[in-house]
Amino acid sequence: MTQGVGAWRSAGRTDPGKVRQRNEDAFLECPQQGLWAVADGMGGHWRGDIASQLVIAHLADLPLHRDLSARSKAVRQCLRWTNRRLTHELTVTDDQPGITGSTVVALLLEANRGVCIWAGDSRCYLWRGRRLYQLSKDHSLQQQLIDSRHISRDEASAHPAAKALTRAVGAALDLTLEVLELDVHHGDTFLLCSDGLYQALSAQALGNALDLASPRRAVEQLFDGALRGTARDNLTAVVIRQ
Repeated sequence: MTQGVGAWRSAGRTDPGKVRQRNEDAFLECPQQGLWAVADGMGGHWRGDIASQLVIAHLADLPLHRDLSARSKAVRQCLRWTNRRLTHELTVTDDQPGITGSTVVALLLEANRGVCIWAGDSRCYLWRGRRLYQLSKDHSLQQQLIDSRHISRDEASAHPAAKALTRAVGAALDLTLEVLELDVHHGDTFLLCSDGLYQALSAQALGNALDLASPRRAVEQLFDGALRGTARDNLTAVVIRQ
């Protein structure tokens, strides 16, 4: 569904892919509040789909605050409150043991300023001047191995637990969020997506889609490319541009 209010236009889509029967991804489009998000329930864990939907539902319920700083604070507080609910209320009262968790990446935009907030390996990309920038940094064992051991991405990906998350909403009692503030330029295009989407496409394919003028067409091209492959994971993308 495509939405647009004011300076920002956006489009989002989610798909279970070709292998998994259940879609544990969810996304949020609120151009009127300058807020977008993608959440990916932790695969293999109990109720990952409920975790991602809860993250998105709570973000969607946020009131519109007076400025970007207040909105950023509200998003962080909301995610920490959701983390407490997932780690305590749902886990303690449920007869199914284990983690109920989800990644999250959220983008806030206001005039020429932006804030990206995330936990996990769902990503935020920026397409600017025909160049693709990955704004978020994965909270995964693979990324941790690259940072701590200074090994290549290919070497780190060979680790049997490379895809394990080191942060997620609901994964631990205390949630540490990463926050990036940035200046926004005219013509910037942003992509929020789950790992199933970016793992299915090359950086060139991502850039080619984001270079399209229409967010809806960009999303269609991303999914056309991903679904031509194996699409073994759920796929979610939100494209935002002026």
